[in-house]
Amino acid sequence: MRRDTVVFTVAGVIFGFVLGYMAAGWGDGPPAATVSGMTSAAPAAAAPAAPPSLDPNEAQALESLAARAPGDVSARVELGNLYMDHQRWDDAVRWYREALGLDPSLVNVRTDLGACLVHSGRPAEGLAEFEAVLAQNENHRNALYNKGIALVQMGRGEDAAAVWEEVLRRHPGDPQLRGLQAQIDTLRAASGTGT
Repeated sequence: MRRDTVVFTVAGVIFGFVLGYMAAGWGDGPPAATVSGMTSAAPAAAAPAAPPSLDPNEAQALESLAARAPGDVSARVELGNLYMDHQRWDDAVRWYREALGLDPSLVNVRTDLGACLVHSGRPAEGLAEFEAVLAQNENHRNALYNKGIALVQMGRGEDAAAVWEEVLRRHPGDPQLRGLQAQIDTLRAASGTGT
């Protein structure tokens, strides 16, 4: 098997883990990466569940509130979170961008925006958002972790492994990072660089 095929296969498996955790919620394990959290190793056979059904009345009520209050950051963040929870990435991106237009200092919202961009197939845009967060807070665990996911999706497994090693170094003993070393080892084995 060609090296790039193996790297993309590993990236797909990791992306599947991320989607699986996001669909399953936080549970006993780490939170979903799309909620700026961490993932841990999961069985490869586990298929991600469908997102919960979106209540159109809830979305409509929040959108109505946002329309009536164009300066309301929290309504926009709440809409972004609602759409993210239901894997409606483009809708979430729209509302997170509106919130950041009103308050660009919201690093957690920017991290969630980046995660939505990665999940919608735009990892380079997501990476730019994570870099912006890290420019404000170089130790932002979730931005660092999600930066690794974006790099994997861009086919840059070795760079992702280096970023994730930095996450482990900066946040030793963090229970949400369980399984991350195994993911690093898997990426390195796939790329032929070892540990």
